Amino acid sequence: MTSSSSDDLMGCESDLSSPQYPSARKDESVVETLHGVEVKDVYRWLEDPDSEETKKFIEEQNNISQPYLQGCEAHKKLMEKMTKLYNYERCDCPAKHGKYYYFEQNSGLQNQDVIYQLDSLDGEPRVFFDPNALSSDGTISLTHKVFSEDGKYMAYGLSVNGSDWFTIHIRNVETGRDFDEVLEKVKFSGITWTKDNKGFFYGCFPQAEGKLDGSQTESTNNQKVYYHRLGQSQVRDVLVFELPEEPKWQIQTRISDCGKYLLLFIDRGFDGNLVYYADWEPQAEITGKLKIKKLIDKFDDIFTYITNKGSKMYFNTNNGASNYRVIIIDLENPAEENWQTLIPEHARDVLNWVDCVDNDKLVLNYMHDVKSLLQVNSLESGELLFIFDLDIGNISDFWCDKSESEIFYKFSSFLTPGIIYHYDFRWKTSTPKVWRNIQLNMEGFSPNDYQVEQVFYESKDKTKVPMFVIGKITKEEKRSPRPCLLTGYGGFQVIVKPNFSVRYLTFIDTFDGVVAVPSLRGGNEYGEKWHRAGNLLNKQNVFNDFQAAAEYLVTNNYTTKDRLAIQGGSNGGLLIGACINQRPDLFGAAIARVGVMDMLRFHKFTIGFAWCSEFGNPDKKEHFDNILKYSPLHNVHIPTTENEEYPATLVTTADHDDRVSPLHSLKFVAALQDAVRNSEYQKKPIMLRVYSNAGHGEGTPTSKIIEENTDMFVFILKTLNIEKINL
Repeated sequence: MTSSSSDDLMGCESDLSSPQYPSARKDESVVETLHGVEVKDVYRWLEDPDSEETKKFIEEQNNISQPYLQGCEAHKKLMEKMTKLYNYERCDCPAKHGKYYYFEQNSGLQNQDVIYQLDSLDGEPRVFFDPNALSSDGTISLTHKVFSEDGKYMAYGLSVNGSDWFTIHIRNVETGRDFDEVLEKVKFSGITWTKDNKGFFYGCFPQAEGKLDGSQTESTNNQKVYYHRLGQSQVRDVLVFELPEEPKWQIQTRISDCGKYLLLFIDRGFDGNLVYYADWEPQAEITGKLKIKKLIDKFDDIFTYITNKGSKMYFNTNNGASNYRVIIIDLENPAEENWQTLIPEHARDVLNWVDCVDNDKLVLNYMHDVKSLLQVNSLESGELLFIFDLDIGNISDFWCDKSESEIFYKFSSFLTPGIIYHYDFRWKTSTPKVWRNIQLNMEGFSPNDYQVEQVFYESKDKTKVPMFVIGKITKEEKRSPRPCLLTGYGGFQVIVKPNFSVRYLTFIDTFDGVVAVPSLRGGNEYGEKWHRAGNLLNKQNVFNDFQAAAEYLVTNNYTTKDRLAIQGGSNGGLLIGACINQRPDLFGAAIARVGVMDMLRFHKFTIGFAWCSEFGNPDKKEHFDNILKYSPLHNVHIPTTENEEYPATLVTTADHDDRVSPLHSLKFVAALQDAVRNSEYQKKPIMLRVYSNAGHGEGTPTSKIIEENTDMFVFILKTLNIEKINL
């Protein structure tokens, strides 16, 4: 590796002059009066992804951003460096199905992970399924893999270009051949085998029309649950459940461990779920709609099935417990006053998930100040049996089965790529064995050279917010400012965990920088109360938390404004968009990826209607008034002072993102560029990069991940005060 000073940044010297932005047509005729407020939408024409005008806009934007990002020597060097860093062998936990073990592994630079099969844990792995053979560029990805109860068949989903749409295929494990049938029009669905191994339940949208390739913007309505019998055409699948009166509700299925009950988990967003069920004789033929009974019929809380003993169902729930608890509901006596608490809510720690193993034990994963705890309790009494010894980090993967005595779990942290542990409850010790220790292939990398701090800072309303800060250990007695990447999410109950990230290490090593990861409200780091403190009418708290994080980092000498870059994707992209409008004076550079930017129309596209439980419904005045205050598109301003200058901003999206449609990013950038075009105070660039044959993020090929990260780092290099780079 070589080090370059600020005078020699390989053709990427800081260039803050604004490029000549394309002139996007403004249609002044598009005006709506919403709740008494006149709202212009001059770029609505950009909502049509198939129009020639939209395609031209994207082409013109890429013609500016692509040379800016990729036209210097440092891009090549950074690409080479990231390629080397990603080139390390990584894998997930083994899982036992039938007589074989399976695990996913990537040799380093493979675009998609490969499924391997083992006869025994110490046996020689053999390739069972390789998605890389399906496309030359890795744009076909595996979205689901679910084995039948006897392990003889694997139903799996394939997605193209990162779309949420996928097709279901079925493979014979012994022959390696697929059955003839391919199930289509599937989206937002699991795959649930019946215990007799004859077929499975799945959800699809039979009325969906059009391309269904991820580039469309229409909402998906009327999901229905079907039973597919192995070896038969999809046209013969049996409709077992639908909700025609609620076309936007979505349904997930689960078979009880005993095989007698089909559980239906119904949601309309992120405000809890309903639980319905059907019971039948496991060997009975499924010929039509099932007789459905309602168990939970209000959307107030979340209920997640753990296991059952006869009619007694075990759930992990936040019902009456912000930090979650384990309860028992007897289907023969289901009234709420008869529910039993097996494991009560912890006063501080959040019960993240629960699984049943070895027939009579529960494995529980708690979060303590955003760090994982793993313990085992009795299924019968709920009492604590023992706790696994963990370092500070996160359980990033886990496998068990109620009928098996063994478990696998993967521990990772900001500095640990992953250690996979194996434990069997038949052992006389409580100490697990290391099955695989993943090592990063980075010359000179030693975790001992880095440090992870967890600090707690005050937000605007004095709430204490935790934040991890990762950087190299220095010998300096006094902390000196350095380049900083501040990243955030804050929403949808998502816990931003201390996971390993090549992106973070690349930033730290290349720019001698630090990475900051705050646990913003809106997530589930401290339970449902933490989530609700950052959603709906409280959404501004998320932005305040993030802005306070930036202020803390500057005040405490971690960085300075001209060295501070912020980054977020999806809901985190909304975070970036809102914050550069509200506090442009805080940040030097901003990268907003696949963000929700038009907050008055998000619910009209793709799956956006499901986000009303998180953001609020713009069709309701109370929510509209709140959303309008922070919607990135509707709060773009013309800089009239130096403090109002936007940070250098890179907005990225993908042409097959059918989760957050590209229209959000296109309209936001059009508005930003129009606002700053003639401002004497705006010197920093505003750019849009649209990636092709890519989606919201899931299934993205390794090569595209490297390209996108390299683009981001070159943008940071060209727009921040970077004194030296290590390449």
